[in-house]
Amino acid sequence: MPGHTDNTVVINAPLDLVWQITNDLENWPSLFSEYASVEVLDRTGEHTRFRLTMHPDENGKVWSWVSERETDREAQAVRARRVEPGPFEYMDIRWEYGEVPEGTSMRWIQDFAMKPTAPVDDAGMTQRINKNSLIQMDLIREKVEKRAAEV
Repeated sequence: MPGHTDNTVVINAPLDLVWQITNDLENWPSLFSEYASVEVLDRTGEHTRFRLTMHPDENGKVWSWVSERETDREAQAVRARRVEPGPFEYMDIRWEYGEVPEGTSMRWIQDFAMKPTAPVDDAGMTQRINKNSLIQMDLIREKVEKRAAEV
């Protein structure tokens, strides 16, 4: 059965600032703790194709893949997918933003399926993504709130 995750964080900062910081791909290695580098391969309007490279995992393996993102500021949403899925049969991601009384809500929805040869199955990857999403979202929340306080 395919994997599905849905995680949300509320960031005490204006939506425009949250949007700007979290959609600045070139800055992702400073924003996320898991990414070593981002290489933008093509950018046309709101569509970006890019390579993400992670820091080595617990076994020393470095994972890297090409993804595409399409930002839609008016809809306050981003759609992304892995072009080079690696151990995934597919990986589709949607980021949704919204204004809430406490600031900005940022939601990540991921739908995916693992290849039979992947080192983890759908259920295992769902657990990993849920655990790591909470870590990354909390880190992003802290960084964006710090930036908001400075502005």
